[in-house]
Amino acid sequence: MMSNTKVSKGYPSVIPKQIREALGVREGDILEWTTDREQAVVRRRRRRTVEDVTAIITVGGDAVQDKRQVARGGA
Repeated sequence: MMSNTKVSKGYPSVIPKQIREALGVREGDILEWTTDREQAVVRRRRRRTVEDVTAIITVGGDAVQDKRQVARGGA
């Protein structure tokens, strides 16, 4: 799916409706931007659930690694 938008003064840009709907982007969501010097990649950061937070606390193990895994959307 390809779509074009214009960058306005101050650098805001609108996320096209078809992209918002396909990704489930809602008002208040956080978008993560990365680049590989050739292209920009934008991802919607998954909302944390109570179960995500509880799993980090109760499972034990390496807290830093667990946090990274949850931040990447892993279980």
